[in-house]
Amino acid sequence: MIQNYINWEKKQIDWWKEKLGVSDHGVAWISFIKGVLVGLLVYHFFII
Repeated sequence: MIQNYINWEKKQIDWWKEKLGVSDHGVAWISFIKGVLVGLLVYHFFII
């Protein structure tokens, strides 16, 4: 069951990479920036 999820997730990542035209490195940067933005939103709305 876990292996099915892992395979599905890999297919999703490959699909998005192809659609956006980015490399593995680009996906890592997009994920990092998204994480920073979500963290800032959480900080802004729940901490302040």
